[in-house]
Amino acid sequence: MTSRNNRFDSVRIKSTGSYVPAKVVTNEELVRDLPTSSEWIVENLGIRERHIAEAEEYTSDLATRAGLNAIAAAGLEPNDIDLIIVATSTPDRKAPSSACIAQAKMGIRNHCAALDVAAVCSGFVYGVTIAGHFIQSGTYEHVLVIGADTFSKLTDWNHRNCPIFGDGAGAVVLDRKDRDHGFFSSILWADGEGMDHFTVFPEDLYFTMNGKAVYETATATLPECIHQILSLHGLQLSDVSFVFPHQASARVLKRVAEVLGVPYSRLHTNLESCANTAGASIPLLLDQVNGSGAIHEGDLLLFAAIGAGWTWGASLYRW
Repeated sequence: MTSRNNRFDSVRIKSTGSYVPAKVVTNEELVRDLPTSSEWIVENLGIRERHIAEAEEYTSDLATRAGLNAIAAAGLEPNDIDLIIVATSTPDRKAPSSACIAQAKMGIRNHCAALDVAAVCSGFVYGVTIAGHFIQSGTYEHVLVIGADTFSKLTDWNHRNCPIFGDGAGAVVLDRKDRDHGFFSSILWADGEGMDHFTVFPEDLYFTMNGKAVYETATATLPECIHQILSLHGLQLSDVSFVFPHQASARVLKRVAEVLGVPYSRLHTNLESCANTAGASIPLLLDQVNGSGAIHEGDLLLFAAIGAGWTWGASLYRW
């Protein structure tokens, strides 16, 4: 399998932003009528609580809040944005896109392009790769990429799978800046043979998941993907300052760390407080770490994700 390397080294992450709903649901609240326990959820999923959108709070609302936070952090006005990409698999409606709805809610009136990317949990990596090429080519100057999902609206709260997901959104503003040590690279993949292992059929109210297939695919594919992108550039994991993986579950990430031969602590997580936020997980985590002041100029960041489909990908970025 030949790696398809995407390079856009003149592209910069200008700012980050995020948003999670105010409502918090703990494990103890979920397990009262379920054949599981809070302790099992913490041990296997790594989750203690999750943020859940209110009934009238939609993916576009979360995307709007995260997007406006990222725009403000960039020192820009909403109408400075040339393109909006929303990575989501839980859109408000079948049509129009959540990106168009979020554009209106953000008060962006410049008729900038707006589109959704449906790569499930890999959506943010797909989104920044698409945005990177647009900026590198000179097509757009400021691109807002948002990962946002509200899987709580597709969750059967009487099913044992219900503790997995939380709701949230994360965003970045990308622009063009020629830097002496600029470095931005991505690889993307998909295999539609996995289409039925995590899915929501049109007639279904809730997601269905083959947990065994998800675990086996994620724990094989994520380490391979990480090795591939590092190998493309002659790098080792020890060269990477921060690893931001999709927040699948603690069980998945612990196995990924084992395969990579590194401590679990090398993989940054926010599972305890946010759960699996699907397409939002990487940008949400990125903003939380960035907001803490932990990332410094010159740090090498690695994003890696796998989503239903299957879709997967990884990005390297020099801060």
